[in-house]
Amino acid sequence: MNDTSVKEATEAAATEGARPAYNRVMLKISGEALMGDQGYGLHPPTVRRIAEEVKSVHDMGVEICMVIGGGNIFRGLQGSAQGMERTTADYMGMLATVMNALAMQSALEDLGVFTRVISAIPMDQICEPYIRRRAVRHLEKKRVCIFAAGTGNPYFTTDTAATLRASEMRCEAIFKGTKVDGVYDKDPVKHPDAKRYDKVTYDEVLQKNLKVMDASAIALARDNDLPIVVFSLDEPGGFRGILAGKGTYTTVHG
Repeated sequence: MNDTSVKEATEAAATEGARPAYNRVMLKISGEALMGDQGYGLHPPTVRRIAEEVKSVHDMGVEICMVIGGGNIFRGLQGSAQGMERTTADYMGMLATVMNALAMQSALEDLGVFTRVISAIPMDQICEPYIRRRAVRHLEKKRVCIFAAGTGNPYFTTDTAATLRASEMRCEAIFKGTKVDGVYDKDPVKHPDAKRYDKVTYDEVLQKNLKVMDASAIALARDNDLPIVVFSLDEPGGFRGILAGKGTYTTVHG
C-alpha cells in the first residue's frame, strides 16, 4: 500500500465513522511497554490496559497480529555485551518474548478475546508452532495471533520478526507503539525542539538513522510496500483512534 492509498484509507475512515482504515494489521510493541513504571518485568495493570486497547480495535472488526519484544525480561544484545555468547543470549531473549506473549494472551482472554500464541520455536505444551496457513485461518476466525520467539533465529530482532510475519500474513500496515506520538528527527524527551514528521519515506528513515525500526525491518517493509504507523501507546484510545482516521502519528511509506 503506497502513501496515497494510506491517506485515502484514513480519510475514508474519518468520513464513514467507525469503519476502520485497515482490515488486518500488525501491532508491534516493545517488552518495556509492559513494565509500566517498574524497572523490570511485567506490570499486570499495564498489560491489561494494552489488552483493552487491542480489544477496542478488535471490536471494530479488525484482524490483529501482535509481536512483543522481550527487553523487559532479557535482551540478547545486552547479554552479549556482558560476555555471553551471542547466539545463546539471543535465544534467551526469544524465550522472554514467549513469556510476554503468554501474559498478553491471558489479559486478552480475560477480556473475552480469543487469542493464539504462535511460537517460531516449537513449545507444544504452551503454544502453537508457527504454520503460516494455520495462522491465517486463526485471523479469519477473528482470533488475535501473538507471534512469539522472533523469527526463531539469532541475530534477528523482533522488529524484523514483526515485519516478516506482517508480510506473510498479508497485513495492510504495521502499527509500532512507542512512548512518543510519531517519528522525530531527534529524541523529543531530550530535545524540546525536536521536529515530528507526519510522513517519512523508508529511505529517509535509513539515511537519517531515525530509529523507527532496525535497518533489516525497514528494508523488508520497503520491499513489500508495507506502511509503518508510529504512534504513542501511552495515549488512551490512540490505536483505535488512528484506525478511525483520528489522532497523531507518523506514517513511514515508499
